[in-house]
Amino acid sequence: MIELNQLSHEIAVCRACKLADGRTNTVPGEGCSQAEIMFIGEAPGEREDQLGRPFVGAAGKFLDELLFSIGLKRSDVYIANIIKCRPPGNRDPLPDELLACKPWLDRQIKLINPRMIVTLGRFSMSLFFPGKAIGKIHGNSIINNGVIYFPMYHPAAALHQGGLKEVIKADIRKIPDLLEGSKLTEKASVEESPQQLTLL
Repeated sequence: MIELNQLSHEIAVCRACKLADGRTNTVPGEGCSQAEIMFIGEAPGEREDQLGRPFVGAAGKFLDELLFSIGLKRSDVYIANIIKCRPPGNRDPLPDELLACKPWLDRQIKLINPRMIVTLGRFSMSLFFPGKAIGKIHGNSIINNGVIYFPMYHPAAALHQGGLKEVIKADIRKIPDLLEGSKLTEKASVEESPQQLTLL
């Protein structure tokens, strides 16, 4: 936790791109420092910029509901954005802004070391699934180096396109089984190892 706090202090004084000029607060992220699940969104909005916390607007309320639906709360997971400062007018992040912020996210992931990374929205998804379309891969998991990557639509999308609300709800309901399956696979691997050693 100390390392994450230190990282947040470093982010607070970052001036690696022009977004620093217009921000009220940086929004590094929040949640459990040893979370099994890390949710990664896109960028802070107006409310997040004011409070310095991620997902505190209407999209955040929906995210809270989604977490509750699978027996979780914010303090059980870690929530961050790929961009730590609000883009003007809530526009899409620019390539140089994504590049400037990527080292912060990389360090967060390394410190938290989650079992699952849930990407929220197409910009977050594109970091881990370059060239893919969110409409085609949402709700499908990929395991890489022992980490489950699970792309979802951004909760804000449901506020603009009501039909996506049920899609997002259906996707998040897959998470508990994916985590449990990962644990069972890991347990089986550990249990098999002594037998293999004995045979050798």
